[in-house]
Amino acid sequence: MPGKIEDYALIGDCETAALVGRNGSMDWLCWPYFDSDACFAALLGDDSHGHWQISPKHAITSTSRRYRGDSLILETRFETDSGVVTLIDFMPPRGSASDIVRLVRGDAGQVEVRMHLVLRFGFGVNVPWVKRGEQAGDLLAICGPDMAVLRSPILTHGEAMTTVADFSVCAGETVPFVLSYGPSHLPVPKPINPADALSDTEAFWAEWSGRCTYQGDHRELVMRSLITLKALTFGPSGGIVAAPTTSLPEQLGGSRNWDYRFCWLRDATFTLFALMNNGYTAEASDWHDWLMRAAAGAPAELQIMYSIYGHRRLLEWQADWLPGYEGAQPVRIGNAAHGQLQLDVYGELIDSFHQWRMAGLELDGETWSMERAVLEHLAEVWQQPDSGIWERRGAGKHYVFSKVMSWVAFDRGIKSSEKFGLKAPVDKWRALRDEIHRDVCDKGFDKAQNSFVEHYGSQMLDASLLLLPAVGFLPPDDPRVLGTLAATEKHLMHRGFVLRHDPRETPDEPLPVEGAFLACSLWLADAYLLAGELDKAKELFDRVVGVANDVGLLAEEYDPDARRQTGNFPQALTHIALIVTADNLCTAMGASDKPALQRSK
Repeated sequence: MPGKIEDYALIGDCETAALVGRNGSMDWLCWPYFDSDACFAALLGDDSHGHWQISPKHAITSTSRRYRGDSLILETRFETDSGVVTLIDFMPPRGSASDIVRLVRGDAGQVEVRMHLVLRFGFGVNVPWVKRGEQAGDLLAICGPDMAVLRSPILTHGEAMTTVADFSVCAGETVPFVLSYGPSHLPVPKPINPADALSDTEAFWAEWSGRCTYQGDHRELVMRSLITLKALTFGPSGGIVAAPTTSLPEQLGGSRNWDYRFCWLRDATFTLFALMNNGYTAEASDWHDWLMRAAAGAPAELQIMYSIYGHRRLLEWQADWLPGYEGAQPVRIGNAAHGQLQLDVYGELIDSFHQWRMAGLELDGETWSMERAVLEHLAEVWQQPDSGIWERRGAGKHYVFSKVMSWVAFDRGIKSSEKFGLKAPVDKWRALRDEIHRDVCDKGFDKAQNSFVEHYGSQMLDASLLLLPAVGFLPPDDPRVLGTLAATEKHLMHRGFVLRHDPRETPDEPLPVEGAFLACSLWLADAYLLAGELDKAKELFDRVVGVANDVGLLAEEYDPDARRQTGNFPQALTHIALIVTADNLCTAMGASDKPALQRSK
């Protein structure tokens, strides 16, 4: 059965990804692409909905695991009363197909091992037709458009609509299993040599990781975050998904369950900073190219998220046959928030282009034309209520962060025009920028609390307000910014972590309504740094990285009462925020000359 969210590790080939538990069970696999329904679903249901476990049959005395260096090659070591085996899991990024390689290596003694494969498609509901392949140990599974091939020298057999194998491994022996995916109308994927695939995968990650320029504290965690970000990149398009999973609950047992296997525009500037500041300009360029393609078209049709290819219709439905992770329902596929108006994405889009120019990287000639069209549209809609950064479902409101990011859009448009000689109606944009600034300061600031608030007319806070100094809306030492930080500490902190929603909204519900949002805790650390509070920033950063699992991975949220990670896993925004805050700490301590995340220049 599925373990805790933090019990999992990630493997991937930059086209798809899988989660592997401490017990050697692969319980989540979305194949062939992040937005496909060809996948295991044991994490959302039970073992009958699909998993792939390889583990000793003997009593296990201890288990440990690690990634092999700066790579996505996972090694899980099982010590038993009869010997020791190591399970080596990886996905070679070969491009023509997706393969999972599982090597069972004998390290000491002799260990009896069982392989149990429950292969299901359609989020666990579709049982494939299985037949023998060309070789004795090969199996071919077909279901509609999907095909999977299992190859191994070990003979398998069927058992209750599943595939099993029992074998022994002695010290010095390695038993391979390779599971490959391909569309069922195409030829069977060609076999790979497991040993060569391991060498190739190790070389791929060694070359990629070797380009990292980060040299500060917590380098291992920063490197793991960068590798995770690379793993969440869809190589053919350059898009980066928010997470490889869907419907892992923000509240254990609750209904705050969303599909995060899509690409959000909101993460634009943070993503670019995290990549470019650490030596990965090629990935930043690929992501920018994806962004340009996805956002192309009429500005009025700009969405807040797209698929890995740039698809726009991300219809949301519920897989009601799945009981959900630890009973959390519903299990959602697709995301209805794609159709919401969220004004902040305009600011993030224009800001990302400005930061790109500031880094000295070239943009194509169409980018500025697109930016001007977007700003002309924003001039017509910025006064409308929207759904906000947290994608509230229901009637729109005048969210403060949405207005601030509208200000950012015009501010960066003006700065790009003036600094880089780009033709624009800057007088009109200045007037709009100043009007939005006055509007926010007049209607979005609560003098009684000495704090900005979530939306006009409210007394509630939300954690997005922590970004006001980072985006340059007000100086970090402005009394209103310092007041907002103090109000955040008073109302949004829970056991040392930052909640994104004000718990005063739901006074009759016990805390937490959801887990603490880990990226928001890191945003507070960034705000502390900008305010000159280095010790408080370091303390909060250390607290966040302290809840990473044993292989350095973080989910979207953390429940400090249950001491459990919650939400989709691993979460790109959390790892991006970790990288950015680590960079900012290095800059604040004089260990780096990288620009801090105050993006107003």
